[in-house]
Amino acid sequence: MTKTFADRVCEQVKLKKSHAVVGLDPVINRIPSFILKEAELQYGKNPNGAGYAFYEFNKMIIDAVCDKVAIVKPQLAYYEVYGAAGIKAFWNTVTYAQEKGLLVIADAKRGDIDSTATAYATSFFDELHNEWKEQIRVDSLTINPYLGDDSLQPFIDSATQSHAGLFILVKTSNPRSGDIQELVANGREVAEKVAEMVNDYAQQTLGDSAYSPVGAVVGATYPEAQAKYRKLMPNSLFLVPGYGTQGAKGKDIVNAFNEDGLGALISASRSIIYAYEQADEVNRDSVMYYVSNAVAAMNEDINTALSEVNNLQW
Repeated sequence: MTKTFADRVCEQVKLKKSHAVVGLDPVINRIPSFILKEAELQYGKNPNGAGYAFYEFNKMIIDAVCDKVAIVKPQLAYYEVYGAAGIKAFWNTVTYAQEKGLLVIADAKRGDIDSTATAYATSFFDELHNEWKEQIRVDSLTINPYLGDDSLQPFIDSATQSHAGLFILVKTSNPRSGDIQELVANGREVAEKVAEMVNDYAQQTLGDSAYSPVGAVVGATYPEAQAKYRKLMPNSLFLVPGYGTQGAKGKDIVNAFNEDGLGALISASRSIIYAYEQADEVNRDSVMYYVSNAVAAMNEDINTALSEVNNLQW
């Protein structure tokens, strides 16, 4: 029997002893110069060159972290900037990460009316089994709930059928997230209503781990809110952005976990993938060294914080 996304996450988190998610968010002017030189030599300074550079950089990051984390999370926007070449780099990255034993969350924040939501779900979870579509898919996807239940159901159905996962935006990490998410309607905040919807979906899709593949995005920059939403969604995995460059540390994310020490995936992007910028000399070895060390430090910070609060030990 195929394992659910949540069960695979829990299994891999325990195996790697890591709750970290590495965001693959490449920006062309922060790619190592030796990769950019290769890209320009082969393709020139154009979208094809950018796609080549992104993929080569991502492969290096994946090689550096694959034995230390369970999950990577490419953000679609960075790839879409470069059109078809960028999208090709995205899907090549997905394939390479999965070949290295990693789970992949596509950070796309999709959401639309039901028919369009179905097309979005198909594009990521691959339900068109015919010669017109390459058979490749992600393991999970971030989605936006603000078009209502009928915009979410196609994603839920597709993810369930494909044994994939979802992370529904509930409380995001950006400073002005409260403009809408904390508005009070009918006696409760909008985000609380979304959390209740997530929990309803979750209770219908529990796996052997007691977690559901229907998860939630809950920002690391709001520790008190994490505790509130953990109570509202006890069986959902949380994707927790905001660690590292946005300011959150291990002590800020402990409320996102359950007492079993599971349930939260802590995402960091820039603080990990650009750690190599500290190097005096930038080459493949130094990139691998600094990125690997940054992930190891993140793992230690999170695991130490959990052990201090809940006395949780691996």
